[in-house]
Amino acid sequence: MARLNNKIALITGAARGIGAAVATCFVEQGATVIITDKNTEAATQLCEKLGENAHFHLLDVSQESQESHWQQAEAFVKAQFGRLDILVNNAGITGFLEAAGPHDPEHLDLESWHTVQRTNSDGVALGCKYGIRLMKASAAASIVNISSRSGLVGIPAAAAYAASKAAVRNHSKSVALYCAQQNYPIRCNSVHPGAILTPMWDAMLGEGAAREAAIAGIAADIPLGHMGNASDVAYAVLYLASDESAYVTGIELNVDGGILAGSSAAPKSN
Repeated sequence: MARLNNKIALITGAARGIGAAVATCFVEQGATVIITDKNTEAATQLCEKLGENAHFHLLDVSQESQESHWQQAEAFVKAQFGRLDILVNNAGITGFLEAAGPHDPEHLDLESWHTVQRTNSDGVALGCKYGIRLMKASAAASIVNISSRSGLVGIPAAAAYAASKAAVRNHSKSVALYCAQQNYPIRCNSVHPGAILTPMWDAMLGEGAAREAAIAGIAADIPLGHMGNASDVAYAVLYLASDESAYVTGIELNVDGGILAGSSAAPKSN
């Protein structure tokens, strides 16, 4: 039997990369999936590919009450589905493409710092806020927040990104404890991908032979010997989203090929 039958799920940043892999996995496992993103074209194409159980809603996770905001998303879910069972707060940016920088601790540009925090930290906090409201009507609900190995170790060249992902890790624990304290049927956990080959890496890897050399260099420092792919993360998210993890809340699940076991734990970039 499909592992998410009759579940209503919302995934942020779902147009590509990890978010798209999670959306695809969820639909395959029987869920009705709300794909949210700012990239209307890519998200719409993914919905068409996944079929009638995938629905697109435009959402800028950094906004609570402006255009394409969380309040609109809440109203959409209530009107169309009446409740939410699964929320995956996946939307995130490194800041390398989205902000001027620099991003190191000594020279950081404050507005660039805020740009990263608004999406990665504020976006997750707002997602949890509105997710909790929608999930109280669920029989068994799960919030899965996508952090990073960079939420557990520092990155000298991407201080804002590392700090924002650390915030995701800690906020997930606060949400887990709060929901348990309130006797809400809601669990909350964080997933920490590391060295997952997604479009987020493109700006750092380059193209052609240089890209292949960079990937080989990264793989050499991974205990399992290769970079992961988005589906590796999707299956971890599936476990935490499903009722199979009914007694699991407040944890951090690493999906990193063994990096955080000790080998090359601190990355030079994401």
